Amino acid sequence: MQIRVKCNCGERNCEEWGVVELQGVVEPQPGFQGSLANLQIGTLCRPSSQEIYTLTIGYHELRGSKVSLKKPLLVLKKVKHMDGESCSDVELQVVGIIRHKILFKTRPKALISKPQITSREKPKAIMLGSAASNQAV
Repeated sequence: MQIRVKCNCGERNCEEWGVVELQGVVEPQPGFQGSLANLQIGTLCRPSSQEIYTLTIGYHELRGSKVSLKKPLLVLKKVKHMDGESCSDVELQVVGIIRHKILFKTRPKALISKPQITSREKPKAIMLGSAASNQAV
């Protein structure tokens, strides 16, 4: 079977995405019964023009930095073309490209009071399983 990769956005015009890499496990509360898709887990901010980011999850704050990937990654979408009753033709469409990741490699700092945003920038929510949240910051 032949699988073709197709990019409709043109060369160098693919949407930029990013990856958030954490050291550890993010678990929902035991009483959570819903789906993990579109679940907001924290707030990602860049306090200044520096390449340092803060991720606030509940009363924990993580500090991380933006790191370039050695090799870029493609975000693909599988499209099946139907030929009558069977789907014989499969195509992969390029949705975006990942060139950077935000790496949080230190232990979280406990916040005593209510988490506050230290930036004038609008904070971005981090969500699991959402294409919009996976886009680069």
